[in-house]
Amino acid sequence: MTRPSPDLLLGETARLAYHVHWPLDTILDLEHPDRRRFLAEVDALTARGPGVV
Repeated sequence: MTRPSPDLLLGETARLAYHVHWPLDTILDLEHPDRRRFLAEVDALTARGPGVV
């Protein structure tokens, strides 16, 4: 398995930290596929707009 590039990792980390307010160590402890899955969920939630569940 390959690792994400430093720029990709920084972008993913920043998005998760912004949206879910997780600490850096929690985000960095995630395996890359898990982090991508959480990002997909965040993207889906933000695409729906505020107040839509």
